[in-house]
Amino acid sequence: MNTPKTTAHYVPLKSNISRPGVFFINANASSEALHEAAEQRMRAAANLLETLCCLNFSHGDVKDIPHIIDVLYLLTRDGCDLLEAAKWRVVDEAQPSH
Repeated sequence: MNTPKTTAHYVPLKSNISRPGVFFINANASSEALHEAAEQRMRAAANLLETLCCLNFSHGDVKDIPHIIDVLYLLTRDGCDLLEAAKWRVVDEAQPSH
């Protein structure tokens, strides 16, 4: 992300695998909305990790590990991008209007 003055209206998520990206954050959304979206993703990742801690993997398949890692990466990377956008939005909202 860039500083608030140089942030585009729609900022691509860093988890996009293609360029140009296809998934974006609305940088002009309220800081509350951005934070709520970030919290949703971070909480989903934490819930998945808690579930995995409680599982017995004796019948698990090794090929599932990359799938789980992909999900956790997407959730946490997108959550971090949203938190960064929310931070810049708070800074932008705190500046006096012209």
